[in-house]
Amino acid sequence: MPRYALLILPASNRVYAESSVRLTRAELAVFSARGLDADVVGSDETTIGGVPYVTFETAAPLGEADVALLSNLSSAYALFALEGDLLRPLTMRPRDRLSSDLITIQKYAGKTNENFTKLLLNVTLLAGDRGLGERLSVLDPLCGRGTTLNQALMYGYDAYGIDVDGKDFEAYTGFIKTWLRNKRLKHTAETVPVRRERALVGRRLNVTFGLSKEAVKAGDVQHLSVVNADTLRGRDIFKPRSFDAVVTDAPYGVQHGSKGGGGLSRSPLELLRQAVPVWAELLRPGGALGVSWNTYGGKREDLAAILAAAGLEVMDYPDFEHWVDQAITRDILVARKPATTRP
Repeated sequence: MPRYALLILPASNRVYAESSVRLTRAELAVFSARGLDADVVGSDETTIGGVPYVTFETAAPLGEADVALLSNLSSAYALFALEGDLLRPLTMRPRDRLSSDLITIQKYAGKTNENFTKLLLNVTLLAGDRGLGERLSVLDPLCGRGTTLNQALMYGYDAYGIDVDGKDFEAYTGFIKTWLRNKRLKHTAETVPVRRERALVGRRLNVTFGLSKEAVKAGDVQHLSVVNADTLRGRDIFKPRSFDAVVTDAPYGVQHGSKGGGGLSRSPLELLRQAVPVWAELLRPGGALGVSWNTYGGKREDLAAILAAAGLEVMDYPDFEHWVDQAITRDILVARKPATTRP
């Protein structure tokens, strides 16, 4: 069988680096089940030349499309075909269309590891009918300072966010406007009030940009919209069935101000129990919802029950649970909205 070796991207976060090989193998299994033409039949951690690799076999040789898809693995640094004792490099073609500092330049307390954000987005999109397709529409309904939004933009998607924290809204607004100016990308950006039935429900940042003036003239643009409002008002802000994917990293309890309409709560499940039905309505049939959460704040089966009660089908995915710090062990659940309504 053809054999391949994946070199893991060096991680600046030491704790995440310790889990990166296991998480990469789990992510690779999702890529195999949901996207690749050539099935992965087994993977392992192998040391080659003193450096750890994820090695794997496939039922058939990887084609160009498969290599292009694997180029988007969250921790992929380089991909090789194993030929005896030799490594033959394969040309990687990731979807990235913007400068990498869009992802890395922001530094603040509580920021989710960028590699993990990409992993969460990848496995959620692969659960949907369109996979890592073109011009998708992604919503992060607890977007904070925009790590997930930026990764969606990096892939060429339209990105939408909701967050109740006014300071985070201001910080992200300032960041993205400055970044677009510094990159000299043709764009428009404005902040406007959001009103429903004459009542002010929040503020909204609307951004449209293209990679060049010519692209903008041709209509080749991306859209970014972030609303400073309560996520439970999502149906007042966006139309039903608007998004191909809903992807979010749930608050980790009091430290991150988990609010679910009834004050501060230590459990993210209290927020998710109220919010998931709202988010499910915003999801298009055939789309997918992915949530990461702190397992100290709620059991996997309880979150799965919340997703199922909202009419979503929980995916049978591999184990993504990993230790973050003494108060946080993070895991992922992904669920799919059926493409057709059941009778």
